Amino acid sequence: MNEVLSAFGRALRSLSRPAMLWHLIWPTLAAIAIWAVLAWFFWDDASKALLAAFQQWTWLHKLMDSTQFLSVAALATVHVFLALLFVPLVYATALMMVALVALPLMLERVGDAEYRDMEKRKGGTVAGSVGNALLALAIYLAGLLATLPLWLIPGMGLVLPVLLSAYLNQRAYRYDALMQHADAAEMRDVISRQRGGLWLVGILSGLLAYVPVVNLLVPAYSGLTFVHYCLTALRRRRGEKP
Repeated sequence: MNEVLSAFGRALRSLSRPAMLWHLIWPTLAAIAIWAVLAWFFWDDASKALLAAFQQWTWLHKLMDSTQFLSVAALATVHVFLALLFVPLVYATALMMVALVALPLMLERVGDAEYRDMEKRKGGTVAGSVGNALLALAIYLAGLLATLPLWLIPGMGLVLPVLLSAYLNQRAYRYDALMQHADAAEMRDVISRQRGGLWLVGILSGLLAYVPVVNLLVPAYSGLTFVHYCLTALRRRRGEKP
């Protein structure tokens, strides 16, 4: 836990470096703009499609048809679901922008300033980064769609998106955080040994995504946190080698 909190603290200090604040903000603003435009044009179509999808669940369909009140409530629930979906979709879009564009630029500055003692063994590639990010996003979106009916259970509308965001965070960022400094074997070993810590960083980042105003900064901030957590673990691993 101390290593996780230390990584968050070091990421916060890294934000004072030149150009960091811009990379912290632009991915989320771009993602909000994209999804706001899509919502403006496709909200009604999306609500109809989501309602039709819910009706494929037999138990839910029978419940909705049992009374007019429940049918109206179901339509209102669909709109609430779409509003709830806005946050994870914006977050996932911003995270992809960070992972593919902003994080490599931030990693170069942070790595040269705070991890210059570590040899760059370049075990990752740009193609590997893109493939890893797209696979993580595909699994995240599939999980998001598959668990939507479970959001009707009180509390699950918060718990499930946070867990899915935690998966996306740690899967997308861990590769990028290590790709310059670690070789392929080191990447596998650090990811395997630090799996619990990586999930904890992901969960805390997922929770921050639901804090108003703060959530504008979370995608890039969490990316920086993963950089510090992973590179510190890599440095410790190399120190353990004879």
